[in-house]
Amino acid sequence: MMSVAAPCTIYLISRLNVHKTLTSCLIFQLCHSRFSLVPPPRPLSIMASATQSSSSQAVSPGDTDKETNVFQLIQAHQEKAARLPPVEEIRTLLDQSTRGMLSTFSQKHEGYPSGSAVDFACDANGSPILAVSTMAVHTKDLLANPKCSLLVVRDPEDRTDLVITLHGDAIAVSEKDQAAVRTAYLAKHPNAFWIENSAYTSIMKVDFGDFQFMHIEPKVVRYVSGVATALLGSGEFSKEEYQDSKVDPIAQFSKPVASHMNKDHAEDTKVIVQFATSIPVDYAYMLDLDSLGFNVKAGYQGNTFKLRIPFPRRAENRKDVKTLIVEMLQAAQTQVN
Repeated sequence: MMSVAAPCTIYLISRLNVHKTLTSCLIFQLCHSRFSLVPPPRPLSIMASATQSSSSQAVSPGDTDKETNVFQLIQAHQEKAARLPPVEEIRTLLDQSTRGMLSTFSQKHEGYPSGSAVDFACDANGSPILAVSTMAVHTKDLLANPKCSLLVVRDPEDRTDLVITLHGDAIAVSEKDQAAVRTAYLAKHPNAFWIENSAYTSIMKVDFGDFQFMHIEPKVVRYVSGVATALLGSGEFSKEEYQDSKVDPIAQFSKPVASHMNKDHAEDTKVIVQFATSIPVDYAYMLDLDSLGFNVKAGYQGNTFKLRIPFPRRAENRKDVKTLIVEMLQAAQTQVN
């Protein structure tokens, strides 16, 4: 069964140096844990931030009231923002990811863990697929002890965002599954030249050594939402819960849609975010999306934070995503007018 810790209300890291009394009160009431993002420590307020201003300024009571008001707007909006169920969000993120940190039991340094940055892709069951060389240290570790874990982060540049750790056993892919596994891997890594086009056997002979496909059979999947996605909570899912969940069908369009919006319609995204949250953000860049909405990185008076912007209804396909965004923009422009 899934065990989920009490969610931590989202807050923003401010560049402003608020009064210690107010800061302590906000942190105590709104967060069950502390996060030290950059030395030296700075006061925390409003919502999680990926970046901070390098300068600090004194805050007047009026500024503090304004900042608290922004916090309340963010809190009220984010608590109601529609998002995928946690297990679907985790399954979808792993399916869309291509790189992670593999941890194995070191054979050379017995009793100590060993970490390796690896490329991977997920098969139809959500199991991560690895193309490993027999010369690699982590391959030797896995052949001696298959127990391992794969750590994946949503945003490598922001350690406060969602972090997933999949624990499982690395097993060589069977002969009958080679074709399907190879297709799934190359779909995520089309430039993987070390995999011979004609090779469907478990061992692939290439100039750089012997490679083989292995997949990690999940035992448990743990996640920590960090600061930026605290409404998602934290906890773990069993193998059955994870594999029974579905990959969101719209998430696969995240990169092309976000790239297009950020390149050609950044101002429109800002207007939509302003209307949805009632916060006059200075900018808003789309990060990713799914059937229920999209995530943005926004800025307001020197602060940088992440927001969830829900669609008016569930998106059915890529064309419907465009329809929904146009509807949201029209609603925002009508309100402005």
